[in-house]
Amino acid sequence: MKPWQLRTIIVAGFLSFWQFGAGILFDEFFMSKPTAIIGEFWDLVASGRLFYHAGITIVEALGGFVSGALVGMAAGVLLGRNELLGKAIDPLVVIFYSLPKIALAPLFVIWFGIGIEMKVILTGTIVFFLVFLNTYTGVRGVSRELVAIMHLMGAREGDILKKVVFPSAVTWVFAGLKLSVPYALIGAIVGELVAANKGLGYLLSNAAGQFNTAGVFAAIGAVVMLTLLLNLAVKLFERHMMPWQEHQETREVSI
Repeated sequence: MKPWQLRTIIVAGFLSFWQFGAGILFDEFFMSKPTAIIGEFWDLVASGRLFYHAGITIVEALGGFVSGALVGMAAGVLLGRNELLGKAIDPLVVIFYSLPKIALAPLFVIWFGIGIEMKVILTGTIVFFLVFLNTYTGVRGVSRELVAIMHLMGAREGDILKKVVFPSAVTWVFAGLKLSVPYALIGAIVGELVAANKGLGYLLSNAAGQFNTAGVFAAIGAVVMLTLLLNLAVKLFERHMMPWQEHQETREVSI
């Protein structure tokens, strides 16, 4: 039996148990039937509400993801290559990283209002620390012997970054990017839950406020689909930037 066949059987069995168990084994008020959830999801699609609200969340998540990732990578390379500056700022970074960024949402509402800008900034802040720490770790892990050899050969800092640092740290960078995708959506949705009248977070809170369990599950399903699409986009970008990794995986499978 192939993995996808076993996966299909597990999913089908779980959905069947859920469908027939709702209302018998557990209260349908708390766990709506999959058919009801699908019906609610289709209503969102047919009315166009899903695309409108998902579009708002995508703009917020992508805006925060791109800005946070770019700043995080730049800061990771800067502090990773400057040992003195890195050691001086490292304790501060650890303190801010330990702080639950979601707790900043009410403060960001006061500072930046309830518009899209607040969600983008909140998302960017969450993504920044994840990408920064991975980039910083990757840059600090670059072989010092290779860097010393490059210096002996008269290479400039730009040449060292291009020929040694970036190729060595790129795996860490993409690990941070892939880890940041769900957190980018979390930041956008939490911002919408705190203060918004549009977006998937608003759909969630609105359905919950009406005790519409099927609507809540439908909105969660939309979030899951959006996360999968963003993960796929990052994975395709990773393959474009690191084509040798795909060839290596293919070679390992064939062996």
